[in-house]
Amino acid sequence: METIIILHILLVFMIIGSIITIEIKNMLSAVIAIGSVGFILSIMFLFLGAPDIAITQVIVEILSLIILIRSTINVDNVSIEKKEEHVLSNRTTLIFVGVILVFAWFAFRSLPPFGEPLMRISNYYLNNGLRDVGATNFVTSVILDYRAYDTFGEAMVLFVSISGAFAILRRWKREQHKDFLRIDREH
Repeated sequence: METIIILHILLVFMIIGSIITIEIKNMLSAVIAIGSVGFILSIMFLFLGAPDIAITQVIVEILSLIILIRSTINVDNVSIEKKEEHVLSNRTTLIFVGVILVFAWFAFRSLPPFGEPLMRISNYYLNNGLRDVGATNFVTSVILDYRAYDTFGEAMVLFVSISGAFAILRRWKREQHKDFLRIDREH
């Protein structure tokens, strides 16, 4: 019961962070607000007993923040702040958020009660894992055989995130080097 209260409080903070992200005019502040939502999500994964997903979420969040901050740091916020608000887009956003909340309510209602997980798949892994796979280590048999696609997907997300951050930071460093050479030639 105590965990459910903490999860609900974290969920409220995530909703507030998402609304701030949508409504704030400064792009860098919006990126920081959406980053806070991702970090709160990783904390929720820790409370739900999924530390591997929490670590993956933190890594993806850090790399995403690096990419988003790098791409928005030179954005002209003055012209964005002067842009007039459209009433129609705000109404559409509210309707969209309402529809998502209704679907989320029905999705949460169909979940089993907290603390009573569905143990059908994990019981199968525990009872038949070593016999089906033939591995000597049970954890390895689950990660690399039953959940191989999931593990491969997580590795691909990390690889793509690191490659994207490296590409953006490399271009930024190259431009700094060109500026340094230009200044050096002028003097």
